[in-house]
Formats: sequence, structure tokens, C-alpha cells
Amino acid sequence: MSGDDLGLFTDPEVDERRPLKKRDRERDNARAKAKKRKKTVLWLVVALILAVGMGGAYYGYRELRGIGSFEDYAGSGEVDAIVEVQDGDVVSKIASTLYDNGVIASARAFTEASKTDARVTSIQPGFYLMKTKMSGQNAVARMIDPKTRVPAVQIVGGLKLTDIQADGKAVPGVYSKLAAASCTEKDGAKVCLTADEIKAAAEQTDPVALGVPEWALADVKRADPQFRLEGLIMRGVYQVKPGVTAVELIRSVIVSSAQKLQGAGIPGGTMNTGFRPYEVLVIASLIEKEAIEKDFGQVSQVIYNRIAEPMPLQFDSTINYRNNQPHIRTSDADRNAIQPYNTYKVPGLTPTPIGSPSQQAIAAAIKPAGGDMMYFVKCQKDGTSCFSKTYEEHQAKDQKAQQEGVY
Repeated sequence: MSGDDLGLFTDPEVDERRPLKKRDRERDNARAKAKKRKKTVLWLVVALILAVGMGGAYYGYRELRGIGSFEDYAGSGEVDAIVEVQDGDVVSKIASTLYDNGVIASARAFTEASKTDARVTSIQPGFYLMKTKMSGQNAVARMIDPKTRVPAVQIVGGLKLTDIQADGKAVPGVYSKLAAASCTEKDGAKVCLTADEIKAAAEQTDPVALGVPEWALADVKRADPQFRLEGLIMRGVYQVKPGVTAVELIRSVIVSSAQKLQGAGIPGGTMNTGFRPYEVLVIASLIEKEAIEKDFGQVSQVIYNRIAEPMPLQFDSTINYRNNQPHIRTSDADRNAIQPYNTYKVPGLTPTPIGSPSQQAIAAAIKPAGGDMMYFVKCQKDGTSCFSKTYEEHQAKDQKAQQEGVY
């Protein structure tokens, strides 16, 4: 018998010569079945993930290709709906806006219809007069029609709030321009605010409710109601929503203008001028009325120099503003009249601006040209001014301009 014939030192787990007991075979079979089950479950999970992924991809493909169904109206619309397109809006955003306003049954009705007309990508910011319950195709056709867009209000430099008479014709002021843009259609009839309604709202409503910026509030509250909003609507283009109240209309324009004024430097850029932001606005309006753009900086310097002297500004434009006249010159009676806008008699700046200032006039009001000129007169027919340091120089240039028929 060998040394281990009895199997005392042999491991039954590793000794292949020793036959497996029944219990061991059952254990091994159980292990094999468990491994098989794990592999089966794993493959099922993989198959499920692939199925979901392929389903999602197919759904995305269908959406991109426009295969699926979507809600859409059949008609050309029912009642008026004003829709605003904002700067930077893409087609999908416009579609969402139309849907939110009840114009179309689904955003996709518009995006699908827009694929046939590239002009949709060129829709400009502004307000559009649409109809509720339009088909996607009709909504696209209406959006790209130039007549659908509400015309923007163009405010030019020097424009007054109210109309003036010039050469027998009425020159529309800010209020009249806003009234013309306020129109909408209801039951087939054109409905507009009037200039008088807008003027009344401007004069009677709390300036805070009108959106007047904080830096102008004190001066606006002190001013004569008929002049208090003058100058706060600077030169520029304004989008006006039709169908709103007079107060809402004015507020939207004042708030928009306040943003433009801020970009032009009021109030932020006025700190080193020696004037309050509202006074800089007044100066800018005087510059706008008294000169052409290339002379803005020098006219601004004359204003600064005269106020520092002190010396009356002696501007005909301020008298004509109060008298609602467009003329350049004034009469002796006008210049002798005692009223707040007569800068021949009243020293300093006018109580309010005298018109809508441009960005260029504001820039000149914030940073004048420099120098010691004290006088100027229009000396060329294109509006160019000649500047002088002394009254004698000024008189000579004034007489020459008159002899040459400049004015």
C-alpha cells in the first residue's frame, strides 16, 4: 500500500481520478444553469435597449421628415389677433407664438407649411394683424404679406409731440403718428385711437404709469402737462401694438425710448457735464433744432459757454416751440413776450425739451466741441452755421448771410 492509498492526503475538489459524488454533480449543474440564466437576462437587456433606441430614432426620423400627423385648422381665420415677432425669432419661435395666440392649431402646422416658402425666414420684428383659427398654409401666406405687418412709427429728430402748421400744411407730431399706428379692424371696421385721446392720456396720467424713467420724473411732474413728455421719445423707430389703450400705447413707446436714451448716454454718460440728465436732454433738443448735424458739437459749446457766462441763449427755436410755429425767425413782439420758453428774456434752459433729440445731438450735448465761441448764425443755404467769439464778428456774418439770401 502506498503512502496515500487510503486517500487521506488527496483533495477531492482537484483530484480528477476520484469520481464525483451525486451532491457535487447537482451543485455543478446548478451553477451552470445560473450562468446561463444571467447570460439570457443580459441579452434581453441589450435587446431591449436596442429596441428603445431604434424606436426613438425612428420617431425622431418621422418628426424630422414630417411623417406623423399634426393638428391643423382648415379655414382662413375668424377674428383678429395681434401677434408680435421679436428680434431674433426663428421660424419655430414664430410658430409657437402663433399657437399661443390661437392663430394655428399646432406649431407644426406652421413649420410644415413654411417649408414651401423661404420668405418665412425673413419675417421682420414687429406686430402682425393675424386671424384666429387659420390653417398653417394660410398663416404662412398672411405672415409674409407686407400688408399684414403693422407699420412702425418713425420719429425724426426735432419732431414735436403735437402737430404744427407749415406752409399751410399740417406736419404730424408724435401723437398723430402714434394714432395712425394704433388702428385695427373689428367686425370689418377700422378702429383707431385719436391724437387727442393720446394727448389727453399723456397729460392726465401719472408719469410713473406712463413709464417715465426715474431720472426725469421730478422735472416731468413740475412741467406744464401739455409739454411734460416732450423730448422723452427720442428719434428712432418704434413698434406699436394696435388695439391697446392710449396709456398702454404711450407707455410702450416711452419705455422703448428710455432704453434708446440709455444707449445714447442718458443718464449714464452725463455725470461729468455739470448738468442733470434731464437738462442734458433739453440741451440735446435745442441742438437738434438749431443746427445741422455737422455743427452739433459747436452749437453745444455755445450753449455751455452762454450758461456759464451767464448769458441768455437767445434762440428763436424756443419761442417758436411755445408758439407752435415752424419759422426760423421771430418778431420783436415774440422776443419781448414774457413766457418760460422765451430764451431772450428768461436765462438758462427751457423748462422741457423742445422736440425729439437724435443720438447725435445727445452725444454733442454730453461732449461739446470745445472752444470759446459765443455766437452762431446760419450762413449757408444748406444749413451750415458760422461761429463767432465776439458780437461784432457775429453781426458781420449775420449781415452777409442776409445779403446772400440765406434767410
